[in-house]
Amino acid sequence: MINDTELYRVTDVMRLLKMSRTVIYEQLRSGRLRSVYQGRARRITSAALRDYIALLERESEAA
Repeated sequence: MINDTELYRVTDVMRLLKMSRTVIYEQLRSGRLRSVYQGRARRITSAALRDYIALLERESEAA
């Protein structure tokens, strides 16, 4: 479940989306999934996660 006030670790996003670490980092590198840095740690905001899910939904509707 996505909580509006959370910053998610990559491992959390892997579990939520049921995707591998490699796929998550590919999505981050391509800009399809956005992230921020908290110190040296990469985090994914709840808004970025919702936007990514919406992008996947739009792509599946167009196919």
